[in-house]
Amino acid sequence: MFLPRRYPDENSSKLDQRGFTLIELVIIIVTLGILAAVAIPKFGELAENSKKTATKDELQTLKRAIVGNAQAISGGKYVDKGFEGDIGYPPSRLEDLVSKPDSIPMYDKLTGIGWNGPYVDSSGSSYLADAWKIPYVYQPSLRRLVSVGGSDSIIVTF
Repeated sequence: MFLPRRYPDENSSKLDQRGFTLIELVIIIVTLGILAAVAIPKFGELAENSKKTATKDELQTLKRAIVGNAQAISGGKYVDKGFEGDIGYPPSRLEDLVSKPDSIPMYDKLTGIGWNGPYVDSSGSSYLADAWKIPYVYQPSLRRLVSVGGSDSIIVTF
């Protein structure tokens, strides 16, 4: 008499044969390690580039606060003259863009002269430092702003 062969089923006491082998798990871990080794430096470059871009944008904002925007004209007059256009000379320090120095009068609409600020947003004094939290070097006599954070210096002249 011939008996059919029995195959294990769900109710069988034998161990289930599904799952990953140790070699498959090692291959997956090595592959993830290679991907991480390639991706992590790229994320560092992205962070560095975004800090450079943010610093360049902020330096341009500070420049516009100091010298104004010559393209902003309304009724034949400049409407965004900046600190220098209102006072006649650049500020002696960046903090003068936010709070009026004692030696400078308030803005007079009749003469168009005087401190007409604040010229920049002063929340948290973030305008004083670059994206690396290193203070800007402001040189009014050389008419430039310098960021020394990061791998390269960023210089804006006005």
